[in-house]
Amino acid sequence: MAPSLEAPDEVKDVLANPLKKKPDLVAPEPEHCPGPESEQAGTADSCAGCPNQQICASAPKGPDPDLPLITARLADVKHKILVLSGKGGVGKSTLTVQLAHAFATNPDTTVGVMDTDICGPSIPKMLGVETETIHTSNAGWEPVWAMDNLAVMSIQFLLPNRDDAIIWRGPKKNGLIKQFLKDVQWGELDFLLVDTPPGTSDEHLSVNTFLKESKIEGAVVVTTPQEVALLDVRKEIDFCRKAGIKILGIVENMSLFVCPGCKHESKIFLDHTGGGRGLAKELGIPFLGSVPLDPRIGIACDYGESFFDSFPDSPACKALKGVVKGLVERMGLDPEVLLPEGDGSA
Repeated sequence: MAPSLEAPDEVKDVLANPLKKKPDLVAPEPEHCPGPESEQAGTADSCAGCPNQQICASAPKGPDPDLPLITARLADVKHKILVLSGKGGVGKSTLTVQLAHAFATNPDTTVGVMDTDICGPSIPKMLGVETETIHTSNAGWEPVWAMDNLAVMSIQFLLPNRDDAIIWRGPKKNGLIKQFLKDVQWGELDFLLVDTPPGTSDEHLSVNTFLKESKIEGAVVVTTPQEVALLDVRKEIDFCRKAGIKILGIVENMSLFVCPGCKHESKIFLDHTGGGRGLAKELGIPFLGSVPLDPRIGIACDYGESFFDSFPDSPACKALKGVVKGLVERMGLDPEVLLPEGDGSA
């Protein structure tokens, strides 16, 4: 007989109270229990005589008291965009950095990047600010500025040594993400891009909860063509729909390999089931475009340079510009106004 998982919590309860630990009850919940996390827990008439009454009555209730502070801190951030996947290794952080560089090519646009991949913070390296540190003041933490109009916040800036592992449980991760939103002086931003780790768990629930009141513009979902990646991306899309996060579109990364010398195209990951484009059509989600695998993107990220500046005429750069144009249009913005001339081409 196959083993079974313990009964999962109700999805709606997890999404409503993602950061709260369920009280440790000493007896099963009675038939008419209002729920150990409800406002009436421990005080309702049906709680009289229950062995759990005192435990439920003393458990934290209500919304997080810091949510209004987060909303106030982010009041001057116009568009908050999540970069998600569900699958690791598909290039979420790389795409986040490319989107940031693309938006920041307009000197009149101010961009912020928040790295919520607590255990694998690679954004500072990719933006060339890995050795920087965070400055604090009475007003809060000051983000690191990779450019005059591009701010970054990551746990990497807080590590004593660059190679130190972050071995944290969920609550501590949630606490740091809250600090990134509540205590950082983001100021006036046109875009806040939130890079996330793989999965649909602690970090994702935290970001969704903390940003819900200040309104998330939506999510960009990243995949690669093969079915192994699409399998996890489907789960991420399901998470977005259950959490009420608008999906701005799907980006297929590493769609094919374009030789920098002869420009010959080769498919490294075969799209047996239609790849990202097929998934988008199947689920009724906008397809923002395919980005080819180009080793020079990796080189630019290793050196913390802008791929748009270094290789503006490459096929990958042109594809990325098409993705950015599609994303801007999906948000109801005018690419002719937002993007410099030539940076919105397909």
